[in-house]
Amino acid sequence: MTLRAAVAIAVLLLAAPARATEPASPGVQKPPPAAAELTVLNRRIATFRAPVLGVSPEDRVTRARTRIEELLGRPGKHLVTEKPTPIGRVVSIDGAMAFVVVPEDADSLQGEDFETAVASAVQAVQRVVDETEESRDVRALFQGFLFALAATAVLALLVWGLDRIRRAAATKLTALAGAHAGKLQVAGAELVNRERLLALVQWIVKLAYWAVSLLLVYEWLGFVLGRFPYTRPWGEGLIAFLSRLVAGVVAAVVAAVPGLILAGVIFIGARFVIQILRTVFDRVERGQLVTRWLDADTVQPTRRIASAVVWIFALAMAYPYLPGAGTEAFKGISVLVGLMISLGASSVVGQGASGLILMYTRTLRVGEYVRIGEHEGTVVETGLFVTRILTGLGEELTLSNSMVVGTVTKNYSRVVKGPGFVLDTTVTIGYDAPWRQVEAMLLEAARRTEGVVGEPPSRVHQTALSDFYVEYRLVTYAAPKRPVPRALVLSVLHANIQDVFNEYGVQIMSPHYLGDPAQAKVVPKDGWAPAPARPPVPTGGGGGSEAA
Repeated sequence: MTLRAAVAIAVLLLAAPARATEPASPGVQKPPPAAAELTVLNRRIATFRAPVLGVSPEDRVTRARTRIEELLGRPGKHLVTEKPTPIGRVVSIDGAMAFVVVPEDADSLQGEDFETAVASAVQAVQRVVDETEESRDVRALFQGFLFALAATAVLALLVWGLDRIRRAAATKLTALAGAHAGKLQVAGAELVNRERLLALVQWIVKLAYWAVSLLLVYEWLGFVLGRFPYTRPWGEGLIAFLSRLVAGVVAAVVAAVPGLILAGVIFIGARFVIQILRTVFDRVERGQLVTRWLDADTVQPTRRIASAVVWIFALAMAYPYLPGAGTEAFKGISVLVGLMISLGASSVVGQGASGLILMYTRTLRVGEYVRIGEHEGTVVETGLFVTRILTGLGEELTLSNSMVVGTVTKNYSRVVKGPGFVLDTTVTIGYDAPWRQVEAMLLEAARRTEGVVGEPPSRVHQTALSDFYVEYRLVTYAAPKRPVPRALVLSVLHANIQDVFNEYGVQIMSPHYLGDPAQAKVVPKDGWAPAPARPPVPTGGGGGSEAA
């Protein structure tokens, strides 16, 4: 019996001529034949991976398919069996051999053994037999058609109801978004644009509608295809794919839950640490806690730096527990982001380091009057990357912190206690004017200027003895009662200097004095206010000027 089966297999396999193959060249090893898959009525039966008696897997598939279709074309019920032979297992239909499965056909890479491959092939052939019989049953086909028609009606009804729900939800959510959009305000300005919010809500509702509709159509297609024998494998494939996808997502979510919990604990701990640090910084800012390394000027930048360090440390600790952290895509994105930051953020890092230097060296404070290079004004903002100053002309200048650090900065406000600044100006007077008189006139002009303080007192320095003149430098301190730009106070000081020198008949020949003119360059008092100027307001010893 065994011998006859082997002979039958040989006859069957060699019955049809094999494909002509080119003779192998001497010394050249032929590659193994490619695997071929046997399918009948769109149903996968088996995969042939090895040649049998010189017949390639592809030819085995062709002959097996022809044999199965021939056997299934016979009338009557069909019985599928399998029996062992010296070369493998023979799968038969009604006792007639259909094909043979050899041990080499098992997929060892996927862990499939020979017995499993044979059982799977027998089961698949039995399903093909059953579906062949079903395809010849008119009643079964009509029943499948009715099921498909009913499923189509249900799909249309569900899509119609879903569209009604979409319209109602869009109307309701749009009304809610329009009513609450104006309540999201920061400093009196709307945080979210109303029109954009409404468009976003409508877009989200429409996206959800189409997603659910496509899912319903997908399920309907799989159900309808599964009602007919020929298309049933396609329907089963669609349903199996969706089931595997959902199962994979659920499994991934379940597997990620412990890591997410641990990451959440890390972030909660980081928030707790930040709350403790915030309490300490608030006490320092209110003056309740005094430290040598931290004061009210550096509390805000230190608070931001500490918060950033804590969150970065927490992110680094929680990174391994985030979903997908170990995937190649996640690693690639991390490397790409790090490379972009390292290449493109060098100037940003330099600006930030310069800002920290300015903050912690206390070079500048908001409200101080400074001169940075060629720019002069009141500091209105000291940030991590830029410093902004307001000039006397009302212009706001934005200076990069790296430029401020690399430039000599003059601070006119540090000597004066409280709000205020230093005023200094230079005049050149000839040697024929007594220096004691010149100094007294400059001090008198300072006393007449509104906002000039008595402590520290104003001083006059003779900074140079040139060939034709003496250079006098007046240094005084101003703390106006109301916010006044330094340029305006300095302008009033210059006006008072001219008035005092004109009163005492001393001419100013700044910036360079070369010789005495034929007539003294002074303005008599009765000529101080020609049209259209207004007459000056009489001032006493400590009075102020109307221009102030």
